[in-house]
Amino acid sequence: MSTHQLSCGRDLTCVPDLATVLQSCKRCGFDFVSIPIVHPRYKREFFSAGSPRPGPLTRSDLILSSTEWNSIIVAKISPWIDLDSSCADIRKNSEKAFFQEVSLAAHLSVPAIYVELKSYNCINLARCIGQVLQNHSTFLVWVYVPMVEPEKALTGCEEDVEENDNTWEWWNRLRTICAGNRRLGLALGVNSEEFLMSEVHRWCGEPIKVVLLPTDIFLKNKKGFPVLSRCFQNLLNTFFKLDIQFLLTGACKVDYGIQTYKQYLDRLFQVRPQPTMFDVFAKGYEDYLQNPLQPLMDNLDSQTYETFEKDPVKYLKYEEAVELALRDKLSGRSDEDAVIVVMVVGAGRGPLVKAALNASRNSQIQIRVYAVEKNPGAVITLQNLQAEQWGDKVTVVHSDMRHWEAPEKADILVSELLGSFGDNELSPECLDGALSFMKDDGISIPSLYSSFLCPISAAKLHHEVGLYKDKLGKVHAQGPYETPYVVRFSNVTTLSEPQLCFTFKHPNRDQPIDNQRCAALRFHVEQSTVLHGFAGYFECNLYNGINLSIHPKSHTQGMISWFPIYFPTFVPVYVPSCSEVELHIWRCCSPSKVWYEWCLTEPQLLPVHNPNGRSYWIGL
Repeated sequence: MSTHQLSCGRDLTCVPDLATVLQSCKRCGFDFVSIPIVHPRYKREFFSAGSPRPGPLTRSDLILSSTEWNSIIVAKISPWIDLDSSCADIRKNSEKAFFQEVSLAAHLSVPAIYVELKSYNCINLARCIGQVLQNHSTFLVWVYVPMVEPEKALTGCEEDVEENDNTWEWWNRLRTICAGNRRLGLALGVNSEEFLMSEVHRWCGEPIKVVLLPTDIFLKNKKGFPVLSRCFQNLLNTFFKLDIQFLLTGACKVDYGIQTYKQYLDRLFQVRPQPTMFDVFAKGYEDYLQNPLQPLMDNLDSQTYETFEKDPVKYLKYEEAVELALRDKLSGRSDEDAVIVVMVVGAGRGPLVKAALNASRNSQIQIRVYAVEKNPGAVITLQNLQAEQWGDKVTVVHSDMRHWEAPEKADILVSELLGSFGDNELSPECLDGALSFMKDDGISIPSLYSSFLCPISAAKLHHEVGLYKDKLGKVHAQGPYETPYVVRFSNVTTLSEPQLCFTFKHPNRDQPIDNQRCAALRFHVEQSTVLHGFAGYFECNLYNGINLSIHPKSHTQGMISWFPIYFPTFVPVYVPSCSEVELHIWRCCSPSKVWYEWCLTEPQLLPVHNPNGRSYWIGL
């Protein structure tokens, strides 16, 4: 689906002249159509004594080109097919008809088939869909599930829904039996205003391929054109954030033609809330797994530095923090002409050096800057900046901060060594190593940072992890599930509020210094759901209340430098409603590496992930 255009199809229940109807739908602006692959009232009897009906099963494939069949036609399986009937004869006959229609869909090379899920009783349907997914790799299977149980949608009853009447439970049962196949997609039917946004958010963690919008949910405005209530508008704005399509179902109920529905949806899409700067920056990275950086083991390339330097907020915050620290330092001295020593460790291509110099100019306080960097490529950039702009205000040092013998001690130590989980790029170890050249009353920027975790449902992400083995080259079979990933979350549902995990303070003058940590976190989950792992965030106090954060509740507005981190679980875990999720996580250290281990203990006990850093570690 294009960023600037809504992808919307038209659902048709009976199509006597497909070529004509298809051209009509194109003129109305629809991008695809869903049609019965066989006439919906043509019930075949495969095991009866009578002769089969003479003539072809359905229309000829010659009425459309192969390009049209395999790009804009979704084939609907006949609604009378009942694969879970209690009557053996009906069930066996339905199986025969189901696979006959699937075989025809494969022959036509349609991009997707559409199957309706009607109840919690779906074991055989799921089994048959699993066979289809295994035997045919050319199309998707869209499973229609109503967002609200049909009886409740009709009555508007607000009583508690039994588990077997909860349509999410229907879907979860079917996809679990199908082993969560990637080509199994959800066709979510909007059928009532009687929904809670918490239920919508749960659906947003599922692999939604298309949302069905019946014409029944539209109202007429004063001029007789179709419009949606505010409730449904808000619902669509939620779905617009996902890369999904829409399907208009039902008969036209206005005098101006079916195209007015499509035009209205296009208008809603165009006037949807505008994406934030962070959304624009992250476009294309949604639910894309990335390995966390290893800045100590690897030297970052110029492109990576350039990406980070585009952040419009982070370096202004650093500039504010350095200026405040300079004023505090000067206020404690009798000599107002004193020169404050500022050391930028891990200077990269110099953005923090520029922030320190700007802070000096704004505060009219003299500073002497050391820019310490181990990356030889970045050092060349720093040396050019020194020669062309900074002059003797800055001394460029090509060294690892942990091993540098400084000519003097620092009043202020500035670094940007934080990762998506705060400490996962070894900021504690690096800053502890730099402690030797800080004055006793020296200031560290940042001064404190904390990590947070929360459980998430993310079927798409978890499936992507399973495909990541070849990219990672992991020796251990569970390696991909023992690796944390940096991800821009999109098709994800947060199951509970993030909780505090680890905290680090600087300068750290503990004796001995111990950067190992452990935490046991318990989360209450209201709705039944499936757990696929945990999302990690951080908050950071640069200095004296000047903060940076990627925590969802306190995210620094406009900051784009970090995506959250994702800790997978070995398997998807079903979480009953009103239950607890318990996670144990450890930060482990050795002389050569740092790694995380994590273990789910409720609602299901899983083995420890990444024991002894066998699959993932950060090298010192």
